[in-house]
Amino acid sequence: MKTIRFLFLIILFISCKERSKSGSYYFDSDIGSDSNHGTSIESPFKTLKKLKTIFLNSGDSIFLSNGSYFKGNIKIISLDKIYISNYNIKDENNSNPIIDSKGHIAGIYLENSSNISISNILITANGGGVIEQYPNLKTKRSVDKAIMRAGVLVNVSSNKTFKNISINNVTVKDLFYEDKGFIRDSNEVRTSMGTQAYGFGIRFYNSSKAGFIDGISVTNCYVENVGHTGIKMTSNGSKNRFKNIEVANNKLRRTGGPSLQFSLVENLHAHNNNVKYSGSPDDGRKWGRGSGLWTWGASNVLIEKNSFMYANGPADSAGCHIDFNCDNVIVQYNLSVENAGGFIEILGNNYNCSYRYNISVNDGHRIKGKQNAFQEGKTFWLSGFTGKNNERNGPFNSYIYNNTIYTNESLLSKIAVDKATDGVLVVNNIFHIEGKSEFVLGDQYRPDKLGKGKVQNVFFENNLFLNDSYWPKNVLIQPKNSFFGNSKFSNKGGQNIKDYIPKNINLIKNKGIKIHNISNDTIGLFKGLELEFDILGNKITGLPDLGAIEIN
Repeated sequence: MKTIRFLFLIILFISCKERSKSGSYYFDSDIGSDSNHGTSIESPFKTLKKLKTIFLNSGDSIFLSNGSYFKGNIKIISLDKIYISNYNIKDENNSNPIIDSKGHIAGIYLENSSNISISNILITANGGGVIEQYPNLKTKRSVDKAIMRAGVLVNVSSNKTFKNISINNVTVKDLFYEDKGFIRDSNEVRTSMGTQAYGFGIRFYNSSKAGFIDGISVTNCYVENVGHTGIKMTSNGSKNRFKNIEVANNKLRRTGGPSLQFSLVENLHAHNNNVKYSGSPDDGRKWGRGSGLWTWGASNVLIEKNSFMYANGPADSAGCHIDFNCDNVIVQYNLSVENAGGFIEILGNNYNCSYRYNISVNDGHRIKGKQNAFQEGKTFWLSGFTGKNNERNGPFNSYIYNNTIYTNESLLSKIAVDKATDGVLVVNNIFHIEGKSEFVLGDQYRPDKLGKGKVQNVFFENNLFLNDSYWPKNVLIQPKNSFFGNSKFSNKGGQNIKDYIPKNINLIKNKGIKIHNISNDTIGLFKGLELEFDILGNKITGLPDLGAIEIN
């Protein structure tokens, strides 16, 4: 009798949970049926609800038919080698399948899994709150509570090492937690990262004490019109950082917060990303503030060949800024255009960071006190800020060289250098500032204190200024052995790199000097001080030219 009862339970269990020998499951919202076996293109399932009745095993695949529209979400928990993608060319448009995850925390949710590939999916979720909580999505900050939404959300809740998460050609658009018509309190944008529920594009989160992911790739994705950050990675401590990360060839538009943000990551290469309108305020559900890209608590980061344009917000909102507690962050070969917060921004407790061979156009146009702005936009800012109630400290050993900086006559160029700064090299830059300039106090929540100070270990030489009155005399670091004159750019005010090819060859060619270590710095930059090529890929021969472009 016991044997028969045991066999009955097995049969009942199998009837409730279907398993395919092929390991592949197909979904088509047009021709599918949830009564199909779902293991072939000819007999697909119709809805994502069917996933609740399937035992997914490591090595399985989930295929969604092109042109299909699905409500719900996909959850992958504690699995290995899962492949999620599209199939089936239905028509000439061949549009990727859509997941509408309105009301769910994520369109695709991964937890404690390795070797996962997600590609060729479009995810949207325009409001709906949250109808289901995930028990292992535990966070410390109110902004990170499970009252949020993401297109793709990857969570580590176990104290283990997970590997190889790949997200390629995924679109996330129109993704919000709140329903349309919701308007945030005007003070919300003044808080650090926001305190309420938001929609995120692609988010990696570490809620464990000792677990992490080694190997992350986010490539060729498109994120548009989300409540907060476009692509965000947040680990939980310096000992369990996300490691070995590539974020490349992504396009981000109108994110309500930063477009790209990386906290407590290690060995990150962010390159060839195209960013516009971060910190967008065009929907009451958005945060309305954010840099194109910023790092915090990050180590060994290379940010190159990106385009950052039109960042908005009453504070922060630079093209790319290095927030505090980082080491070895290099910002090179980037184009930065009309970002409200500014161009160069290095905060406190940062060690051996650099801006080199970038082009900045009309960055830092924000004026404190206008349009709710509570922080000045700045062309050049070395800040000792290390947290709201902490003492200023650093930054230490900042290398700023061979950048081309242009601002037009209507823009007031503002400079801030904290007296806690220790070690700075400013060399071979072109400061083509047509308007006036002004020294301002650093003002990350509270202004720097006035008073006498002296920055140690400064090498500020061999830069080209449009005129000799640009750099304010009350800034704590002062230029020496400078050049003065007009670079005669190909198309000043333009928004392409080639617009800033200098025509005044005699003023620029071979006028640079070799870059050396800052005094008392034995480290330099983790990718080396010398570069082989300029921002356009021209080979640097002999002495470097001034600015970001080597003249052939």
